[in-house]
Amino acid sequence: MHPDTLTAFLSASGGELIDRDRRVSFAELAQESARLASAFESLGVGPGDRVALWLPNVPAWLAAFFACARLGAIAVSVNTRFRSHELADIVGRTRSKLLCFWPEYRQIDFEGILAGCDPAALASLQAVVCYDERDAAAGLDPSARVAGRPAHRYLDLLRAAPMREDRARPDTGVVMFTTSGTTKAPKFVLHAHRGLIGHAHDVAAGFGYLRRPARLLVTAPLCGVFGFCNAMSAIAAQCPLVMSPGFDAREAADAIVRHRITHTHATDEMIAQLLAASDAPRPFPSVEWFGYAAFSPALADLPARADRRGLTLAGLYGMSEVQALAAVQPADAPLSQRALAGGRLVAPEGRVRACDPESGEVLAHGVAGELQLRVPGVMAGYFENDAANREAFVDDGWFRTGDLGHTVSPTEFVFVARLGDALRLSGFLVSPAEIEEVLQQHPSVDAAQVVGAATSDGLKPVAFVIPRAGASIDEAVLQAHCAERIARFKVPVRIGVVDAFPVTPGANATKIQKAKLREWAAALIASPGASDGSTIGGPRHRPIPP
Repeated sequence: MHPDTLTAFLSASGGELIDRDRRVSFAELAQESARLASAFESLGVGPGDRVALWLPNVPAWLAAFFACARLGAIAVSVNTRFRSHELADIVGRTRSKLLCFWPEYRQIDFEGILAGCDPAALASLQAVVCYDERDAAAGLDPSARVAGRPAHRYLDLLRAAPMREDRARPDTGVVMFTTSGTTKAPKFVLHAHRGLIGHAHDVAAGFGYLRRPARLLVTAPLCGVFGFCNAMSAIAAQCPLVMSPGFDAREAADAIVRHRITHTHATDEMIAQLLAASDAPRPFPSVEWFGYAAFSPALADLPARADRRGLTLAGLYGMSEVQALAAVQPADAPLSQRALAGGRLVAPEGRVRACDPESGEVLAHGVAGELQLRVPGVMAGYFENDAANREAFVDDGWFRTGDLGHTVSPTEFVFVARLGDALRLSGFLVSPAEIEEVLQQHPSVDAAQVVGAATSDGLKPVAFVIPRAGASIDEAVLQAHCAERIARFKVPVRIGVVDAFPVTPGANATKIQKAKLREWAAALIASPGASDGSTIGGPRHRPIPP
């Protein structure tokens, strides 16, 4: 039986953190979190209260999270990339009582960002905790204030006597992650103790950390489920967890070699940077395999490139609502399978099905539909959002992922695309990725994105492409290229040239703004004539002329 609260979970682990070569055992981390829990309580934090963590990947992030867990409070994850509008929205809607941040991190003016927040949004904020790494004897002026609130130095709070009581309950909420919505305010995904603990142990077992000694490197931010679940699985496996405040490819590549890292899980862009940081034919001999999440269309060949340099990549699946690392492709599978997103669910009792988005009918294996999951690591719910909670679950309790894919078995599946990005063309459900792959096979195209646009003849595919260096784009040529390879109804009716795709940085990855592309597509459809290679959108925001 696993521990049923996060306090017991951390106390039972015998592993350690390695923070820029500074070693902190999980036992020491538990002691630090107990002292911090006492300090948080003295600042007015109690069960159910929210504490915003606006910190990079440092042990203090985990200590503050486990302090909240001991208190029965809820940690609110805030991306360090966020600025005043985003920060005010998160603190305001969660009514956080406390905000923890590192004022001097990367010489970013975090105090200025905080000062730029709408004062009304900070009405619930009672105090601010300032993390720093200066000499412990240095302290803040007792009268110091940040954003008009009392400011307390993190190291000073650690002088408190450790809290012995564990006020957590297995099914109470303990951490919130923001979804990465781009057209409206993000939802807050709330997870409870039991779901986090069970999932961490399932990842540790399912990813093979228990079969032989593992050593993990966390690359993604802890404020997102990708980085968070990596850290939690290391605690569950009681293995070393190497971390650094921010991702730097050369530093991370060096850490992999020096600390004999066996696993890390990262975005395709991060892994491409790691490979570029080393000239060695086989740069990471200690690595068993890396899990990777594909976000960049231009890196579709990354698994094959990594194979040639002795690095095995395996596709992953996860989301804030069901946690990261929820499924993984077998590391010993053929490259064609390993390169796919999805895989086998790590929870032994987990189940997956694909359903018709309109009728709700459960589809046969291999038939694409909306992926629905029944997994123990699913969220407790969206914070204070009953309407969203009703939409998220089917009447029989299955969670709607909003993703398009097909099942291979009751526990295995292949992710294809976000369902909202899928196109219903001539009555068929089509993944944009299929059309994008064909476009990217043309020598003039470096990367492609496809969205749908409404026309008088129904929904039609519209593509945007980034040309290869020195190449020119001919719309008619690309359309003919597609027509030779895919069904006519899948051929883009317009193809626009862009300097770059519009993106939104997130805690787990930088994501392409499909909504913005759909706006561009509508404008392109309304613009008569073929493209002459001029640019739409991108840095210049120039529409293609007629």
